[in-house]
Amino acid sequence: MNGKKCILDTSIIIDFFLGLPQAKNQIENLTELYISAITLGELLYGAENSGNRSKHLKQVNEFANICRIIKIDDETAKIYSRVKSELKKTGKPIPENDIWIAATAIQNNLALIASDVHFTFIKELKRLS
Repeated sequence: MNGKKCILDTSIIIDFFLGLPQAKNQIENLTELYISAITLGELLYGAENSGNRSKHLKQVNEFANICRIIKIDDETAKIYSRVKSELKKTGKPIPENDIWIAATAIQNNLALIASDVHFTFIKELKRLS
């Protein structure tokens, strides 16, 4: 990734946990890992509801410990509202949490790495696929 700062979406982290080579390669080539607090919440929720709760909670917590977790604030909320409004106008809704994750990326001038294609609907979002 040549030193680019990137934020990881939940989808790419799950792919990484599953051992998918592309996700593994992308994440292992980053020098700093950033995730949104929303992403952490999604990962913890998935672990809580998995068939092997303790194993997956440990996996999520170990991963979170090597990441910089970006909090949501009033500026994130302003960007979220603008992005959601634009998506509504263009008739391309995406999951709520993904709008928050995109807003976090935009606010912090970070490219997003995700395996979900619906992020392409957000024009001002920088993506690495």
